[in-house]
Amino acid sequence: MNNLDQPIDHKEVASQGARVSNVAKDDFGLDIPTELVPLPSKGIIYPESSSLHKRETLEIRPMTAKEEDILMSRALIKNGTVITRLIESCLIDKTVDVESLVSGDRNALMVALRITGYGSEYNIEMPCPECGVTTKASFNLGDMPIKNLEVMPTEIGSNAFEILLPITKKNVIVKFLDGHDEREMTIIADRRKKSGLKMHTTVTDRLARSIISVDGITDKNKIGFFVKNIPVRDSLALRLFVEKQEPGVEMTGHMTCDACYEESEVEIPITSQFFWPDS
Repeated sequence: MNNLDQPIDHKEVASQGARVSNVAKDDFGLDIPTELVPLPSKGIIYPESSSLHKRETLEIRPMTAKEEDILMSRALIKNGTVITRLIESCLIDKTVDVESLVSGDRNALMVALRITGYGSEYNIEMPCPECGVTTKASFNLGDMPIKNLEVMPTEIGSNAFEILLPITKKNVIVKFLDGHDEREMTIIADRRKKSGLKMHTTVTDRLARSIISVDGITDKNKIGFFVKNIPVRDSLALRLFVEKQEPGVEMTGHMTCDACYEESEVEIPITSQFFWPDS
């Protein structure tokens, strides 16, 4: 019998604590496991004020039908937040600002969620680097190694790294892009597409967003002008530095072409089949 008409005994509540019902476990017998995912950045680049500071792992639970609803949301796909919402939903620690995670840490979580949800086998169709013929390829996501942060930032708790350019000899401070940057770039690219602009500026856009300062200059307009006018060797040096030092998951593998039988090492693309594998 429920004593709903009885007043709440606040002393009893204080002494015993609030009773929390775990419906999945108590009613359905579902004891859902969790998994610790290593962060490639090791948390070194996040500020002390962040819950991510010096945090080497994050705990996730496997995807459920709830997360499939997120993946199917046209609104989230359109505004570029679908992966952010997916990660947020599966993270155990809800204090984590998912968009503040650098891309490499987000990718590590994304790969882990895919493995726990659908398994490690990833079957896709992609063009052969040798002959260009589209062929079927299969990769084991569990074999993808973690690429940990090895270069130290300008200071602990700062997403800032120093590089001296080989030609102009400019001292440049760069950062690794995070979820905020990726979402803004997606929105800008979508706007350009709608306005009919066909010119691709991916290289300069990413460089300009990655650069924090050039010889102490932090004005974004001036940095944008600098990026468009530096010698190509300096541009290449910047891109190679970020590519080599950025922590994350090494999404590379080997495929054998069905047409020319050549075996090639390829960058593994993240396609729609990543979260919607063939049944």
